[in-house]
Amino acid sequence: MDDKKIIKIHNKSDKPDNIVFKENVLIERCIKVENKLPKFMKDYFIYLKGSVATSTRLAYLEDIHFFCVYLTETKDVTSADKPFDITLDDFKKIKARDINLFLGDYCSRYYKHTEKNTLIFENNSRALARKKSSLSTLFKFLYRNDQLDNNITDGFNPIKLPKPQPDAIKRLEIDEVAKMLDAVDTGYGLTDKEKVYWRKTRLRDKAILALFVTYGLRLNELRELNISSFNFSRGEFKIYRKRGKEVLMPINHTCESVVKDYILNERPQSELLKEEYKDTLFLSLQNKRMDPKAIRQLVKKYTSISMETSRESGYSPHKLRATAATSLIQSGFSIYDVQNLLDHDNVTTTQLYAAHKKNVKRDIVNNFEWIDEDEKNEIEDLNI
Repeated sequence: MDDKKIIKIHNKSDKPDNIVFKENVLIERCIKVENKLPKFMKDYFIYLKGSVATSTRLAYLEDIHFFCVYLTETKDVTSADKPFDITLDDFKKIKARDINLFLGDYCSRYYKHTEKNTLIFENNSRALARKKSSLSTLFKFLYRNDQLDNNITDGFNPIKLPKPQPDAIKRLEIDEVAKMLDAVDTGYGLTDKEKVYWRKTRLRDKAILALFVTYGLRLNELRELNISSFNFSRGEFKIYRKRGKEVLMPINHTCESVVKDYILNERPQSELLKEEYKDTLFLSLQNKRMDPKAIRQLVKKYTSISMETSRESGYSPHKLRATAATSLIQSGFSIYDVQNLLDHDNVTTTQLYAAHKKNVKRDIVNNFEWIDEDEKNEIEDLNI
């Protein structure tokens, strides 16, 4: 008998079925990891469920499972062979030094041996910092929950993260955006093989790129769009941000035009599609919701043409998010307006893009004159 069950969504919320399904997939993955971890962590699982986004919850659980596997392999504090069998008494033996050795020595470079290969894994400072954060939340919770006698997290070694530099932010210049949109319009720069697909997806690809560079959408925000997300009579469309936040976005003339053009002139009619894809906006050639890999490849292809570089050197969708931010700021919008549009938690993130505004000091000074032009001429006449 097949163990796979068909999941049917009984949705009474305002969220579309694809968003509910996506969240359910993450929840199921969380539960699967939880079932591999020790039972004494159950209270912590409940805490995570109510305090962080589902994607963050999954990341924390996977980091903790990775740590528990490490404990079973090293046998320094436990004799358990599987993470599930680790006891609370085992955890009480763990000192800050053990965590520091795990993060600083083991995680920075570790090996996995298979029958055919030895795989080498490395973690950069950002990955190590996230693992440290995952373990910190666990040990702090167990201490607050009276399961551990001491809070060992104060002894965790700091992990210095490189400070983001504005000059390191990769994005398209405004003229390169124009070249990119021209390429998707005309097929310029595409190989003969690429043009075969371009003729079938030109309007779709143009709509995708226009939405990316106008709104700085995240990949999944764009991927999960439906036809019903758009209310053209009100001039707005709905997206679902991280943490399930629902946001209404005004739609400008350019984006309304390209989205309508795609829906009316290229996208297959909904009655010809399977039920689960009838409302999906951006479809693959197989008439399914586009997968993230396909969207990344699409963006890399057209950005590489605009920058006159190889396909491998093309930009990711996140670089188009940076392009939207810098373009808006260069057009005169405040960093707080751009922060709101892009959903940055902290305005300091948006400020990095503001550093790309050219001649900002000259613009400020030239538009802040204390003496008007007539007075300036009078002073010059007196000095003759």
